[in-house]
Amino acid sequence: MEAELVALATSGATTLITLMISDAWAQAKEGLAGMLGRAGNDDDVLRELETSRADLVDALTRGDGARAAAIEAEWRTRLLRLLQEVPDSADALRSLPASPTGTVYNHISGVVRSGVVVQAGRIDGSTFYAPPDTT
Repeated sequence: MEAELVALATSGATTLITLMISDAWAQAKEGLAGMLGRAGNDDDVLRELETSRADLVDALTRGDGARAAAIEAEWRTRLLRLLQEVPDSADALRSLPASPTGTVYNHISGVVRSGVVVQAGRIDGSTFYAPPDTT
């Protein structure tokens, strides 16, 4: 059961981070605050979510993938703790949208020397040309 909770917390944190940088954030944040808040502290959680979002946007703007990953890890830990303490929260977490509509976010991290990244909903009949390596 612990492995299932870890997987759910990981998926939930990824979805949360994706929502934070999407157009769906305005609609999602109230529901998330309600799910994460306990004993009527939704406003406190809402402030924490907004602070995390601002930090995330700043990190991504500066190209600080490590900070963005740390923010996601913080929420993964928090979600795991919530899942362990409040078993009913699993259903609420599973109900988060798998991906927001209208916005796609891809994060590429690690050592990148060169390469091509293609992001598309559908590629059909396209030809890609890559210049020869001159090194």
